[in-house]
Amino acid sequence: MSTSYSFDQLKKDVSAGTIDTVLAVLVDMQGRLMGKRFHAQYFVESAYEETHSCNYLLATDMEMETVSGYKSTSWEKGYGDYTMKPDMGTLRRIPWLEGTALVLCDILDHHTHEEVPHSPRAILKKQVKRLEKLGMKAFMASELEFFLFDQTYDDARLSGYRDLQLVSGYNEDYHIFQTTKEEDVMRAIRNGLQGADIPVENSKGEASAGQEEINVRYAEALTMADRHSIIKNGCKEIAWSKGKAITFLAKWSNAAAGSSSHIHQSLWSLDGKPLFYDKKGRYGMSELMEHYVAGLLAHAGEITYFLAPYINSYKRFVAGTFAPTKAIWSKDNRTAGYRLCGDGTKGIRIECRVGGSDLNPYLAFAALLAAGLDGIEKKMKLEEPFEGDAYGAKKVREIPKTLRDATVTLTKSKLLREAFGDDVVDHYVRAAQWEQEEYDRKITDWEVARGFERA
Repeated sequence: MSTSYSFDQLKKDVSAGTIDTVLAVLVDMQGRLMGKRFHAQYFVESAYEETHSCNYLLATDMEMETVSGYKSTSWEKGYGDYTMKPDMGTLRRIPWLEGTALVLCDILDHHTHEEVPHSPRAILKKQVKRLEKLGMKAFMASELEFFLFDQTYDDARLSGYRDLQLVSGYNEDYHIFQTTKEEDVMRAIRNGLQGADIPVENSKGEASAGQEEINVRYAEALTMADRHSIIKNGCKEIAWSKGKAITFLAKWSNAAAGSSSHIHQSLWSLDGKPLFYDKKGRYGMSELMEHYVAGLLAHAGEITYFLAPYINSYKRFVAGTFAPTKAIWSKDNRTAGYRLCGDGTKGIRIECRVGGSDLNPYLAFAALLAAGLDGIEKKMKLEEPFEGDAYGAKKVREIPKTLRDATVTLTKSKLLREAFGDDVVDHYVRAAQWEQEEYDRKITDWEVARGFERA
C-alpha cells in the first residue's frame, strides 16, 4: 500500500524549496529508524535508487555495541556494507520536522542485491508472500502505549533516570480532564502522524499516571509495521520538541502498569472479503479463523521472544495489571493473552495482548502470522474458550516468565526455523543470548540496596 505522497510530488517540492531534506532509513533489530539525512536535491537526482550503510546495523544491541557471535557479520568479516533500497511506496512528508520527507528502505546484500534474510522488513515480507500464495492478506493494528514525562531526555539521563516527573499525578484511563492538560503534546502527535500519512483514530489516557495510548487505523500487515516504526520515532521527536520525554519501555516502574502493544489481526481475501467471519460459526468465527487462533496458541511459547525481546519485557507480565500471564483465548476478556474482539460481525478479529511497547513490529507480526498459518495448514482444532479470571487459572498454558525461558523455546522452535530459516532464527537467538549475558554481568540498584549493609 502506497502513501499519498509520490516521488513526482517530492521532486516538485524540492524544486519549490519546501523540502530540502530526505531521511532514508532502515529498521534495525530493535525496531529503530537508522539511516542518513540526504540533501533533497541529491536524493531526487541519485540516492532514490539506492544508498549504503554498514552491515553492523543488524548486529548491534541497544547501545550500538558490536556484538560477537553473529554468523552474518563480524570483525573477522570486516563489517562491510549493506545496500539500502528505498521503497518509494513508503515516501511521506514529516510535518514535525521542517522541510523533511522520509522513505523506508529494504536492506539488500551489497553483492547479490538480494534481501538480507534477517532484516525485520524482509522477515515480515516473507510471511506476507506466503499468505498471498494462499489467496489471503493480513490486516493488523498495533495499539501503542507509552509514558509521558515533564522532563527532557537529557534531564532524565543526567539525573540517572531517578525522580522522574510524570505529566499526571494519577491514573488517567479514559480521563478527559487530565488528558486536556497533555493536549499540547498529544494534539501535536495526532496531527503530526495524520500529516505523515498515518491515519490516526484517537489517543487516550491509559491505566497509570502519565500513561498514554495512540491508536491508528487497521491496515495491511507490512503497512502497519511501517507505520508503527514511524509512530514510535515520531512520538519521541515530537515530545522532545516540546521539552518532554516519552518512554516505550515495557515496564518503567514497579509502581506503574506496563506499556503494551496489543496486536489486532484478521485475514482477508485478496478481493476484500473477511475470511475470519462466518455468521454460522461459534461467535461468528470461521473455521479458518479457528485454525489460525489454534496455531497462535500452539506456538505461543515459541513466538514470545518476538513479542517480548528484553529482560524488562517480562517484568510487565503481572497479575491484575491488564498484562496477560496465560497464553489462552477468551471472548472479550482482557485477562487472557488472546482476546476475541468484534464477535458476530465482519470486524471479528483476534487481539494478541502479549506484546509490549518495546517489540519490533515486523518481527512480532511475522511470528504471529507464521504461527497462525501453521494452524491453518494443519487444520488445528481450537480449544474451548477460557471463561473468568485468567490470572487465577490453573493448569493452563503460561507465557514464558523470563527472557531466558523464551530464548530456549525460540531456539527449539521447528515452526520458526521452517518459516524464517535456521540462520534467521539463530541470528535472533544470539541477540536474545547477548541481552541476557549483558544483564547477568551487571549490578543493579536493587541488589546494592538489598545487600550493601545486610549481606
